[in-house]
Amino acid sequence: MMLRYVRWICVACLVGGVCIRVDASADTSETNTTDDAYAQMELLTEVLMQVKKYYVEERSYGELIEGALKGMLHALDPHSAFLDGDEYADMKDDTRGEYGGIGIHIGMRDGTLTVISPIEDTPGFRAGLQSGDKIVAIDAEKTMGISMREAVNQLRGPKGEKVVLSILSEGDSEPRDIEVIRDVIEVPCVKGTRMIRDGIGYVRITQFAKPTTEKLHEALKELEAEGMEALVLDLRGNPGGLLKESIRVAETFLKRGTLIVSTRGREGVTKTVEYKAVGSLRYLDIPVAVLINGGSASASEIVAGALQDHRRAVLVGQTSFGKGSVQSVIGSRSDGRSAVRLTTAHYYTPSDRLIHEIGIDPDLPVYLGREEWRKVQIRRAQLENPDLYKDEEKDEFADVVDRQLGRAVDLLQAVMIFEKRR
Repeated sequence: MMLRYVRWICVACLVGGVCIRVDASADTSETNTTDDAYAQMELLTEVLMQVKKYYVEERSYGELIEGALKGMLHALDPHSAFLDGDEYADMKDDTRGEYGGIGIHIGMRDGTLTVISPIEDTPGFRAGLQSGDKIVAIDAEKTMGISMREAVNQLRGPKGEKVVLSILSEGDSEPRDIEVIRDVIEVPCVKGTRMIRDGIGYVRITQFAKPTTEKLHEALKELEAEGMEALVLDLRGNPGGLLKESIRVAETFLKRGTLIVSTRGREGVTKTVEYKAVGSLRYLDIPVAVLINGGSASASEIVAGALQDHRRAVLVGQTSFGKGSVQSVIGSRSDGRSAVRLTTAHYYTPSDRLIHEIGIDPDLPVYLGREEWRKVQIRRAQLENPDLYKDEEKDEFADVVDRQLGRAVDLLQAVMIFEKRR
């Protein structure tokens, strides 16, 4: 009876508290198959008991089970993870717009911890970190095999504390160490709203958080009052965020009922879900150009892919990051504090294109090298926050030209001229 009890407890732990009782009297004719749950649980239980009894240091069952859960989820993919109580609480801070850290968004590319994009006016940005930089060590600890949650926890911390990153940039033969002092990171989701040429408005979305759509609508109404006839929507360096917000942003420019994105999981397990435009505020007639680059990921790619597929916008810039997997957060019923973040599906654009590890290609490619893009970022930050920069700093970057933005503006001007002649 004891063995039967232990087997039941282990199964419950591994599925996050959903009690699946294994009856010892059940048919065991297939227990020798390699994928039989009962046999594999017995192996896990055996190893658990051996570690508990013989390991050089005392470990509680709670520690061992938590370690097993973390290892199991991490072995699936970089985005799946077991979240203990503290990690689960921290995850909820990710979309609130403020946290202590260095101001970079990270992801996994080819199994390596990689900078998706730095946030302007943050310690990471000022240290020179750029999209595509590989983080090979954090405070001298190698990042090979690290989970995304572990990496985030190591990078975040109280204001004023330093962290040393070993960075390998494109073209480098050896990594270099960069010391960064943590600060409180505030991330406004919509920035830079302005008219940049007669009839052409500009707005930049930095992330898809809870207030993003409302902030975007406020910006569009402001630009409309100033005579906006066309729009540049800048998604460069936007690492994504909430699926709901990306859908609401995309539906702002699409007809009601238009397919925006679909999610598709394992056949026979997860249903295909289609998300269509349902909002009330619409900007259907203005020409739109969307700026993307290698730092545009996830929710940004959903918006860009939907507008491109429906020929509602022209994409200008560089191929996006290619983060198109869907993570579901499943709270534990056993302790009420922990959770499992599990990859359950992939995103597909309206034309059935897979985003994950592929990205979205621009209609009009305009390549910016690492240094050119950094200068554009600095100049853009100066325009958006003029009070934060000294006059001599502004003078140094006053002549910087954003070629991607320039091509988008030229394109929109041509469309406006053509439509006025019709």
